[in-house]
Amino acid sequence: MLIKRIISSIILISIIVPIIFIGRLCGLVITVFIIAALYEFFTMLEKKGISIYKYFGIGMGAIIPFSIVFRFELTKNWELLFVVLALLFLILMQFRRRQNSGVIIGISTTIFGILYVSWFLSFLIKIRYLTDGVGLLATVLLITKLGDIGAYLIGSRFGKRPLIPRISPKKSMEGAIGGLTFSVLGALASKAFLNLSYLHLMVIGIFLGILGQLGDLSESLMKRDCEIKDSSNIIPGMGGVLDLIDSLLFTAPAFYFYMSIILK
Repeated sequence: MLIKRIISSIILISIIVPIIFIGRLCGLVITVFIIAALYEFFTMLEKKGISIYKYFGIGMGAIIPFSIVFRFELTKNWELLFVVLALLFLILMQFRRRQNSGVIIGISTTIFGILYVSWFLSFLIKIRYLTDGVGLLATVLLITKLGDIGAYLIGSRFGKRPLIPRISPKKSMEGAIGGLTFSVLGALASKAFLNLSYLHLMVIGIFLGILGQLGDLSESLMKRDCEIKDSSNIIPGMGGVLDLIDSLLFTAPAFYFYMSIILK
């Protein structure tokens, strides 16, 4: 499993690093990740027996990152208007169904998937389009993914005390501390990208490190509810795309809003 993870990581890094420097291509690649993660999320819900509008949710979810990539905005924060319209369409589509059972759950989970996967991860594209976006995107990826690596390495080697066993039996307190430490180290290494003091970078590392682990735990909670181990098996040693990006779902929007304030 470790060898598969290492090979998959090397391949992903070799693909992603050059793409970061090409603005629109970077946005399109992130959009592909969003669509794949949406597919896995809605498939996961289908396996649980929830009646959802799978392809409607994927299609509507794809519009959000595409609109950012091609700078199409009906209003300043048109994503929220878009979510309202998506809700309206879902209700209208529900009128055509012959039964009423599961209406609230189906509509709610479809909207949740669009927000949780598409909207949250699309902040990576917004980060890339900020001033010095290459360095900022590299920073949030470095801090978040080093946290994942640290949690896995330290947890698998030294993990003894379970973190939250009912959600993820394999995650440990030692792994969580290791992940947080690696996130801080990633933040300090980001000095090459950000003109901030080391103390400031440490605070960012702790903040994003905690959020990254919460993102990982949140997806574990959903997988536990759906009684599955991985969102898919498309990435050897890692699982699915949703498993790969879960820790970024909280760190991306938080880092975007924080840096938007700092850069003003």
